[in-house]
Amino acid sequence: MAEVTLTGLRVIREVAATGSFTAAAASLGYTQSAISRQVAMMEAAAGTALFERHARGVRPSPAGALLVRHATTALAVVDTAEQELAGLRDRLAGRLSIGAFPAAAAVLVPRALAVLSTRHPGLAVTLEEGATPALLARLRGGRTEVVVIGVGAGLPGYDLAGLQQDVLVEDDLRVAVPAGHRLAHRRRVDVADLRDEKWIAGRGGRGEPQFGAWPTLDEPRIGHAVHSWTTRLGMVAAGLGVALLPGVAAASVPAGVAVVAVEDPAWRGRAAVVVTRHGRSAGATAVVGALREQAAHRPG
Repeated sequence: MAEVTLTGLRVIREVAATGSFTAAAASLGYTQSAISRQVAMMEAAAGTALFERHARGVRPSPAGALLVRHATTALAVVDTAEQELAGLRDRLAGRLSIGAFPAAAAVLVPRALAVLSTRHPGLAVTLEEGATPALLARLRGGRTEVVVIGVGAGLPGYDLAGLQQDVLVEDDLRVAVPAGHRLAHRRRVDVADLRDEKWIAGRGGRGEPQFGAWPTLDEPRIGHAVHSWTTRLGMVAAGLGVALLPGVAAASVPAGVAVVAVEDPAWRGRAAVVVTRHGRSAGATAVVGALREQAAHRPG
Protein backbone atom coordinates (compact mmCIF):
# COMPACT_ATOMS: atom_id res chain seq x y z
CA MET A 1 0.00 0.00 0.00
CA ALA A 2 2.77 2.40 -0.96
CA GLU A 3 0.28 4.87 -2.51
CA VAL A 4 -1.54 5.50 0.76
CA THR A 5 -1.30 9.19 1.70
CA LEU A 6 -2.13 11.19 4.79
CA THR A 7 -4.61 13.24 2.77
CA GLY A 8 -6.24 10.05 1.58
CA LEU A 9 -6.51 8.72 5.13
CA ARG A 10 -8.12 11.97 6.30
CA VAL A 11 -10.62 11.81 3.43
CA ILE A 12 -11.51 8.16 4.08
CA ARG A 13 -12.02 8.87 7.77
CA GLU A 14 -14.21 11.92 7.08
CA VAL A 15 -16.35 10.16 4.47
CA ALA A 16 -16.94 7.31 6.92
CA ALA A 17 -17.81 9.76 9.70
CA THR A 18 -20.22 11.90 7.64
CA GLY A 19 -21.71 9.18 5.43
CA SER A 20 -21.37 11.10 2.16
CA PHE A 21 -18.82 12.54 -0.21
CA THR A 22 -20.64 15.89 -0.22
CA ALA A 23 -20.58 16.26 3.57
CA ALA A 24 -16.92 15.21 3.73
CA ALA A 25 -16.06 17.82 1.09
CA ALA A 26 -17.81 20.55 3.10
CA SER A 27 -16.10 19.46 6.33
CA LEU A 28 -12.60 19.33 4.85
CA GLY A 29 -12.95 22.34 2.54
CA TYR A 30 -12.44 20.28 -0.64
CA THR A 31 -14.54 19.99 -3.78
CA GLN A 32 -16.63 16.85 -4.17
CA SER A 33 -14.57 15.83 -7.18
CA ALA A 34 -11.38 16.06 -5.09
CA ILE A 35 -12.97 13.78 -2.48
CA SER A 36 -13.94 11.29 -5.19
CA ARG A 37 -10.38 11.29 -6.59
CA GLN A 38 -8.86 10.69 -3.16
CA VAL A 39 -11.24 7.80 -2.48
CA ALA A 40 -10.45 6.29 -5.89
CA MET A 41 -6.71 6.56 -5.21
CA MET A 42 -7.09 4.91 -1.82
CA GLU A 43 -9.23 2.12 -3.27
CA ALA A 44 -6.56 1.54 -5.92
CA ALA A 45 -3.92 1.37 -3.21
CA ALA A 46 -6.02 -1.02 -1.13
CA GLY A 47 -6.97 -3.14 -4.13
CA THR A 48 -10.64 -3.22 -3.12
CA ALA A 49 -13.72 -1.04 -2.67
CA LEU A 50 -13.72 0.96 0.56
CA PHE A 51 -17.34 2.18 0.49
CA GLU A 52 -20.75 0.79 -0.36
CA ARG A 53 -23.52 3.03 -1.64
CA HIS A 54 -26.96 2.96 -0.03
CA ALA A 55 -30.12 5.06 -0.18
CA ARG A 56 -28.86 7.80 2.15
CA GLY A 57 -25.21 7.99 1.11
CA VAL A 58 -22.27 5.65 1.62
CA ARG A 59 -20.98 3.39 4.38
CA PRO A 60 -17.58 1.70 4.75
CA SER A 61 -17.13 -1.79 3.31
CA PRO A 62 -15.41 -4.32 5.60
CA ALA A 63 -12.08 -3.23 4.09
CA GLY A 64 -13.06 0.42 4.50
CA ALA A 65 -13.96 -0.05 8.15
CA LEU A 66 -10.59 -1.69 8.79
CA LEU A 67 -8.73 1.14 7.05
CA VAL A 68 -10.73 3.81 8.94
CA ARG A 69 -9.75 2.18 12.24
CA HIS A 70 -6.07 2.25 11.35
CA ALA A 71 -6.37 5.74 9.82
CA THR A 72 -7.67 7.09 13.12
CA THR A 73 -4.66 5.71 14.98
CA ALA A 74 -2.14 6.81 12.33
CA LEU A 75 -3.52 10.34 12.06
CA ALA A 76 -3.52 10.77 15.84
CA VAL A 77 0.20 9.93 15.88
CA VAL A 78 0.87 12.37 13.02
CA ASP A 79 -1.12 15.15 14.71
CA THR A 80 0.83 14.63 17.93
CA ALA A 81 4.10 14.81 16.01
CA GLU A 82 3.03 18.05 14.34
CA GLN A 83 2.19 19.58 17.73
CA GLU A 84 5.56 18.54 19.16
CA LEU A 85 7.38 19.94 16.14
CA ALA A 86 5.44 23.19 16.52
CA GLY A 87 6.57 23.25 20.12
CA LEU A 88 10.22 23.00 19.03
CA ARG A 89 9.73 25.94 16.68
CA ASP A 90 7.75 27.95 19.24
CA ARG A 91 9.90 30.61 20.88
CA LEU A 92 7.54 30.92 23.85
CA ALA A 93 8.94 28.87 26.69
CA GLY A 94 9.39 29.10 30.41
CA ARG A 95 7.04 29.46 33.35
CA LEU A 96 4.31 31.99 33.98
CA SER A 97 1.70 32.41 36.71
CA ILE A 98 -1.88 33.62 36.25
CA GLY A 99 -4.23 34.55 39.08
CA ALA A 100 -8.02 34.69 38.89
CA PHE A 101 -11.02 35.18 41.11
CA PRO A 102 -12.81 31.84 41.68
CA ALA A 103 -15.69 32.34 39.20
CA ALA A 104 -13.28 33.10 36.34
CA ALA A 105 -11.08 30.18 37.43
CA ALA A 106 -14.04 27.81 37.03
CA VAL A 107 -14.45 27.97 33.24
CA LEU A 108 -12.85 30.87 31.38
CA VAL A 109 -9.26 30.51 32.58
CA PRO A 110 -9.06 26.69 32.26
CA ARG A 111 -10.29 26.91 28.66
CA ALA A 112 -7.65 29.52 27.88
CA LEU A 113 -4.96 27.33 29.49
CA ALA A 114 -6.06 24.37 27.35
CA VAL A 115 -5.60 26.49 24.21
CA LEU A 116 -2.17 27.66 25.39
CA SER A 117 -0.99 24.10 26.14
CA THR A 118 -1.59 23.18 22.49
CA ARG A 119 -0.52 26.45 20.91
CA HIS A 120 2.59 27.01 23.05
CA PRO A 121 3.60 23.68 24.61
CA GLY A 122 6.88 25.13 25.82
CA LEU A 123 5.10 27.67 28.01
CA ALA A 124 4.17 26.27 31.43
CA VAL A 125 1.32 28.31 32.95
CA THR A 126 0.20 27.80 36.53
CA LEU A 127 -3.11 29.01 37.96
CA GLU A 128 -3.75 30.51 41.37
CA GLU A 129 -7.23 31.30 42.69
CA GLY A 130 -7.58 34.16 45.12
CA ALA A 131 -9.32 37.31 46.26
CA THR A 132 -8.71 40.35 44.09
CA PRO A 133 -6.63 42.38 46.62
CA ALA A 134 -4.22 39.46 47.07
CA LEU A 135 -4.00 38.90 43.30
CA LEU A 136 -3.21 42.56 42.62
CA ALA A 137 -0.57 42.54 45.35
CA ARG A 138 1.09 39.53 43.70
CA LEU A 139 0.95 41.26 40.32
CA ARG A 140 2.54 44.46 41.60
CA GLY A 141 5.14 42.43 43.48
CA GLY A 142 6.14 40.54 40.31
CA ARG A 143 5.04 37.16 41.66
CA THR A 144 2.47 36.74 38.88
CA GLU A 145 2.19 38.30 35.43
CA VAL A 146 -1.53 38.12 34.66
CA VAL A 147 -4.62 38.42 36.87
CA VAL A 148 -8.32 38.22 36.06
CA ILE A 149 -10.58 40.27 38.34
CA GLY A 150 -14.11 41.64 38.46
CA VAL A 151 -14.71 45.40 38.47
CA GLY A 152 -17.75 47.65 38.47
CA ALA A 153 -20.81 48.55 40.49
CA GLY A 154 -21.04 46.99 43.92
CA LEU A 155 -17.35 45.98 43.99
CA PRO A 156 -14.50 47.71 45.84
CA GLY A 157 -12.67 50.46 43.98
CA TYR A 158 -9.40 48.59 43.37
CA ASP A 159 -6.25 50.61 42.71
CA LEU A 160 -5.34 49.82 39.09
CA ALA A 161 -3.14 52.87 38.50
CA GLY A 162 -0.16 52.08 36.31
CA LEU A 163 -1.54 48.72 35.22
CA GLN A 164 -2.73 47.63 31.79
CA GLN A 165 -6.35 46.45 31.54
CA ASP A 166 -8.24 44.49 28.89
CA VAL A 167 -11.99 43.95 29.27
CA LEU A 168 -12.94 40.31 28.77
CA VAL A 169 -16.68 40.31 29.50
CA GLU A 170 -19.04 43.23 30.11
CA ASP A 171 -22.41 43.21 31.92
CA ASP A 172 -21.12 40.17 33.78
CA LEU A 173 -23.77 39.40 36.36
CA ARG A 174 -26.51 36.78 36.16
CA VAL A 175 -29.01 35.12 38.49
CA ALA A 176 -28.93 31.38 39.20
CA VAL A 177 -32.35 29.83 39.85
CA PRO A 178 -33.50 26.26 40.56
CA ALA A 179 -34.24 24.28 37.39
CA GLY A 180 -37.88 23.99 38.39
CA HIS A 181 -38.24 27.70 39.15
CA ARG A 182 -40.94 29.77 37.43
CA LEU A 183 -38.21 31.84 35.68
CA ALA A 184 -35.91 28.95 34.70
CA HIS A 185 -37.24 28.65 31.14
CA ARG A 186 -36.56 32.32 30.36
CA ARG A 187 -33.20 33.59 29.09
CA ARG A 188 -33.84 37.14 30.34
CA VAL A 189 -36.12 38.46 33.09
CA ASP A 190 -37.13 41.88 34.37
CA VAL A 191 -35.71 43.00 37.70
CA ALA A 192 -39.28 43.27 39.03
CA ASP A 193 -39.61 39.49 38.58
CA LEU A 194 -36.99 39.05 41.33
CA ARG A 195 -38.65 41.22 43.95
CA ASP A 196 -40.12 38.43 46.11
CA GLU A 197 -37.29 35.91 45.79
CA LYS A 198 -35.30 34.47 48.70
CA TRP A 199 -31.55 34.99 48.11
CA ILE A 200 -28.55 32.81 48.88
CA ALA A 201 -25.94 35.46 49.65
CA GLY A 202 -22.16 35.28 49.72
CA ARG A 203 -20.06 35.93 52.79
CA GLY A 204 -16.47 36.83 51.98
CA GLY A 205 -13.46 38.33 53.64
CA ARG A 206 -12.52 41.98 53.72
CA GLY A 207 -11.94 43.35 50.23
CA GLU A 208 -13.64 40.40 48.54
CA PRO A 209 -16.79 40.81 46.40
CA GLN A 210 -19.92 40.43 48.51
CA PHE A 211 -22.57 38.68 46.43
CA GLY A 212 -25.90 39.51 48.03
CA ALA A 213 -29.19 40.02 46.23
CA TRP A 214 -29.60 41.78 42.88
CA PRO A 215 -27.96 45.18 43.53
CA THR A 216 -30.93 47.47 42.82
CA LEU A 217 -33.53 45.57 44.84
CA ASP A 218 -34.86 47.29 47.97
CA GLU A 219 -35.04 45.21 51.16
CA PRO A 220 -34.38 41.79 49.58
CA ARG A 221 -34.99 38.62 51.56
CA ILE A 222 -31.71 36.87 52.45
CA GLY A 223 -32.34 33.23 53.26
CA HIS A 224 -28.75 32.02 53.75
CA ALA A 225 -25.23 33.44 53.63
CA VAL A 226 -22.26 31.15 52.82
CA HIS A 227 -18.67 31.75 51.78
CA SER A 228 -18.23 29.54 48.68
CA TRP A 229 -20.10 30.34 45.49
CA THR A 230 -20.14 26.62 44.67
CA THR A 231 -21.99 26.07 47.96
CA ARG A 232 -24.43 28.81 46.99
CA LEU A 233 -25.11 27.03 43.71
CA GLY A 234 -25.65 23.77 45.55
CA MET A 235 -28.25 25.48 47.73
CA VAL A 236 -29.90 26.93 44.63
CA ALA A 237 -30.05 23.46 43.06
CA ALA A 238 -31.74 22.22 46.25
CA GLY A 239 -34.45 24.84 45.79
CA LEU A 240 -33.47 26.97 48.80
CA GLY A 241 -33.37 30.25 46.90
CA VAL A 242 -31.74 32.13 44.04
CA ALA A 243 -28.24 33.62 43.86
CA LEU A 244 -26.09 36.10 41.97
CA LEU A 245 -23.54 34.52 39.64
CA PRO A 246 -20.76 36.10 37.55
CA GLY A 247 -21.50 35.36 33.91
CA VAL A 248 -18.00 33.97 33.34
CA ALA A 249 -19.01 31.02 35.55
CA ALA A 250 -22.41 30.38 33.95
CA ALA A 251 -21.17 27.30 32.09
CA SER A 252 -20.07 25.66 35.36
CA VAL A 253 -23.42 25.54 37.14
CA PRO A 254 -24.40 22.08 38.44
CA ALA A 255 -27.41 20.04 37.39
CA GLY A 256 -30.59 21.51 38.76
CA VAL A 257 -29.57 25.15 38.19
CA ALA A 258 -30.60 27.50 35.38
CA VAL A 259 -28.99 30.87 34.63
CA VAL A 260 -30.93 33.94 33.54
CA ALA A 261 -29.92 37.47 32.53
CA VAL A 262 -31.68 40.48 34.05
CA GLU A 263 -33.11 43.60 32.40
CA ASP A 264 -32.43 46.49 34.77
CA PRO A 265 -31.92 50.06 33.47
CA ALA A 266 -30.75 51.16 36.92
CA TRP A 267 -27.88 48.65 37.00
CA ARG A 268 -24.51 50.06 35.92
CA GLY A 269 -22.99 46.66 35.33
CA ARG A 270 -19.78 44.81 36.05
CA ALA A 271 -16.97 43.50 33.90
CA ALA A 272 -14.38 40.75 34.03
CA VAL A 273 -10.99 42.31 33.30
CA VAL A 274 -7.52 40.88 32.71
CA VAL A 275 -4.80 43.03 34.27
CA THR A 276 -1.04 43.04 33.65
CA ARG A 277 1.86 45.37 34.20
CA HIS A 278 2.78 47.60 31.27
CA GLY A 279 5.44 46.18 28.99
CA ARG A 280 4.00 42.68 29.36
CA SER A 281 6.15 39.76 28.27
CA ALA A 282 5.49 37.67 25.16
CA GLY A 283 4.15 34.91 27.41
CA ALA A 284 1.76 37.27 29.18
CA THR A 285 0.63 38.62 25.81
CA ALA A 286 -0.16 35.07 24.68
CA VAL A 287 -2.15 34.43 27.88
CA VAL A 288 -4.15 37.63 27.45
CA GLY A 289 -4.86 36.71 23.84
CA ALA A 290 -6.13 33.26 24.80
CA LEU A 291 -8.34 34.73 27.54
CA ARG A 292 -9.87 37.26 25.14
CA GLU A 293 -10.43 34.54 22.57
CA GLN A 294 -12.27 32.31 25.04
CA ALA A 295 -14.27 35.24 26.41
CA ALA A 296 -15.44 36.10 22.89
CA HIS A 297 -16.69 32.53 22.42
CA ARG A 298 -18.49 32.48 25.76
CA PRO A 299 -22.25 31.79 25.49
CA GLY A 300 -24.30 34.91 26.22
